[in-house]
Amino acid sequence: MKELSQLHTARTGYQPKLPSVFYNGPSVKIIKGKAGSSVSDHDKIKALFPNTYGMPTIGFEKTDIAEYRPLNLGVILSGGQAPGGHNVIAGLYDGLKACHPDSKLYGFLGGPSGLTDNKYLELEADFIADFRNTGGFDMIASGRTKLEKKEQYEATAKNCKALEIEALVVIGGDDSNTNAAVLAEYFAQNGVNISVIGVPKTIDGDLKNEMVEASFGFDTATKVYNELIGNIQRDANSAKKYWHIIKLMGRSASHIALECALRTQPNYAIISEEVEAKKQTLHEIVDELTQVVVKRSNNKEDFGTLIVPEGLIEFIPEMKALISELNDLMAVNEKELNTIKDSETKRNYILDKLQSETSALYRSLPKQIAEQLIMERDPHGNVQVSLIDTDKLLVYMIAEQLEILRAQGKYNGKFKTHTHFFGYEGRCSFPSNFDADYTYALGYTASLLAENKCTGYMSSVRNLIDSAENWIPGGIPMTQMMNMERRHGEDKPVIKKALVDLNGLPFKTFVANRDKWAIETSYIYPGPIQYFGPAAISEIKTITLELEHQ
Repeated sequence: MKELSQLHTARTGYQPKLPSVFYNGPSVKIIKGKAGSSVSDHDKIKALFPNTYGMPTIGFEKTDIAEYRPLNLGVILSGGQAPGGHNVIAGLYDGLKACHPDSKLYGFLGGPSGLTDNKYLELEADFIADFRNTGGFDMIASGRTKLEKKEQYEATAKNCKALEIEALVVIGGDDSNTNAAVLAEYFAQNGVNISVIGVPKTIDGDLKNEMVEASFGFDTATKVYNELIGNIQRDANSAKKYWHIIKLMGRSASHIALECALRTQPNYAIISEEVEAKKQTLHEIVDELTQVVVKRSNNKEDFGTLIVPEGLIEFIPEMKALISELNDLMAVNEKELNTIKDSETKRNYILDKLQSETSALYRSLPKQIAEQLIMERDPHGNVQVSLIDTDKLLVYMIAEQLEILRAQGKYNGKFKTHTHFFGYEGRCSFPSNFDADYTYALGYTASLLAENKCTGYMSSVRNLIDSAENWIPGGIPMTQMMNMERRHGEDKPVIKKALVDLNGLPFKTFVANRDKWAIETSYIYPGPIQYFGPAAISEIKTITLELEHQ
């Protein structure tokens, strides 16, 4: 038996809480709600998903008798890690076994490729026990293989049928659940009797809507980042000589940056969605940051903290246009670009093919940033923003501005900096009590959706601001969350990302306080996640969730 840490041992003994509708186990019946339509592009989405479009939402109601036959279910983890993934699987297992003791759960190894390559493991109680309430995806591992070809669908169907699997659960983010929706439609169109169900995972917080109030992992990851930011801010306030520029994970939305700003009160936090709405240029952003540095220096405080969202560069309109053109250009010229090994030659090749305005912008960027913008895209066609040194670019440009002001006699301070990127640090932490409960409930809910032959649905647990007993489990059609987006030079159906709502209370609360935080040192030091003790500290929820439910 492998050795476990004391915390690990204690956490595996934690029993996650469930909504009261599941207090008698799976003695529930399906309640159908209203049928919905896609977020936009209704006709196009309907044409692509004729069998799974326009389905009703699903809820559960207690019943005295519910009989279930044995069910074999498969599960994969897809995409980046998020705290709580293991508890989704534990919830799936417990739900299945509560329905019928002869049911089986198979974990496909390494993500979607496990489905196509037929690499799997039957998950049993003793094996799952050591992973309950723990972080990471190492129980069955994850992967980023995109399921998009007929051969992959056929291989998946063949491998599932060989194990007599009747339902497949995909635990992933917006792209992974888009794949799940496409797979569900393919099975439905081709008479394959396998249900496909999604589970909303991403620490970025951008997979949510009316029925999916939060993606799992967001609560834990932001708590981890808040502890780190708080530690840095205490150090900054102690040494009083460094500016700390902190880049936070969040490829396509600034939910993490906003939550961390609300919880730790840094001197400045950039919210990408506001940058896009204001149509700010890179130089305008730098001007604002520079003024904060100068004002604090005038108050004898040559130190501070700045939070930068990982995906900022894609929200600056001029940069967004450049990246969009680069994406199409690289998709069309992929073969030729792959033959060019020298970075300078590749950069010049790109420059020759860009339009005049974007070419001028691209030429003006520091060489390192220019090269990072043309690195290989991820499997979904997205630029890998985590590899772009946006934080260092801002430091470079702020330093240049300060030297100009120094020459003009308008600045006489010191600008010493440290840059940080917090991403992986938050992806595999032991889940908070909230995420441990939430993910377990999502898994249990998914098992009931599978038992009731629901396909093309995402597991949903709502009313999260309340205690777990009052949470509302159900399912939402994945096509209801879709729109058309440009990917690899083509229009593709994808689940729409939920961005920061600039009219929402979380952002308005931030705006109401940021001018004060910019000049005054108002830091908060949240400390580490608490798993035990009074509910006031062990059951604390994100400020984002609290404000969204006011």
